[in-house]
Amino acid sequence: MKIAVDTMGGDQGLLATVKGSIDAVEELGVNVILIGDQKAIKDELFRNGYTGERIEIINAEEFITNDEEPAMAIRRKKKSSMVIGLNLVKDKEADAFVSSGSTGALLTGGLLIVKRIKGIDRAALAIPYPTKKGISLLLDAGANTDCKAKYLQQFAIMGSIYAEKVFNISNPKVSLVNIGTEEGKGNELAKEAFNMLKNTNINFIGNIEARDIPKGESDVLICDGFVGNVILKLTEGLAMTIFSMLKEEFMSSFTSKIGALLLKSSFKDFKARLDYTEYGGALLLGTKGVVIKAHGSSDAKAIKNAIRQAKIFVENEIIEKIEEHISVLEDKCDIEEKL
Repeated sequence: MKIAVDTMGGDQGLLATVKGSIDAVEELGVNVILIGDQKAIKDELFRNGYTGERIEIINAEEFITNDEEPAMAIRRKKKSSMVIGLNLVKDKEADAFVSSGSTGALLTGGLLIVKRIKGIDRAALAIPYPTKKGISLLLDAGANTDCKAKYLQQFAIMGSIYAEKVFNISNPKVSLVNIGTEEGKGNELAKEAFNMLKNTNINFIGNIEARDIPKGESDVLICDGFVGNVILKLTEGLAMTIFSMLKEEFMSSFTSKIGALLLKSSFKDFKARLDYTEYGGALLLGTKGVVIKAHGSSDAKAIKNAIRQAKIFVENEIIEKIEEHISVLEDKCDIEEKL
């Protein structure tokens, strides 16, 4: 299996992508294609003492920044690391592509280059969301700010398949994020989506309010990209603020410092449960190839786990299973229209 990795994106650049890729090669048994400045990559591999043959290098002359207009950058910068990586997936020369670069460019490139699965109207950004009970899958987390009910139905099908095959959750529970749990709550989109989801062949358990999301009562959380991105950013900000406030309190007196020392192990475990590096990245669900958006601040551990996520996705043939389920759904809709 070959996983292509963009070395020209993210805050830590080569330091993270090269080290994370080396760790992935050694721990996961995959082959990696590093895309970027060839000389810089070779130098970094040398500094890390890597002399194996499972890492390939492809030189990239251009780089897409976060400030560029996504569609224009993808079309104009054909020699950029991101466009090269996406083309490798499209041409079946790589099984997956991982990038911590521009989110907008990666989403746009995934749709323009790799393209959508037949029958999928919109691809969704799927984020592993840590909860009290483990992990839930939140989608869409920002790819589509405006949605139709049909899109949410497709997100639910894709999310259910992903949760079952990647998170190993049998018959995953799917919920629609809403302002109330009762049927009939929410705006017109939520009401229409609810009616479609309850007649879809998934384990749809109804609406879920935002306050219940962290409890882990649902395995798959469905919403449009506007709502999903607000949930994601609010959660990140709240977690960082809470940890910052706790640190200030623990450092405020000698007694609290002693207490913090006694609780250090417990807080370390708690922090690990909320650590994004444990989950690798967000998957662009709905494209014909595997495209993973790693966090912009990804360190080597996060890159390695993003590659792990790609490996699991490919091994479980998620794309093929989505194609199969969407085909069945389309056939059902055709029959209902004829009746």
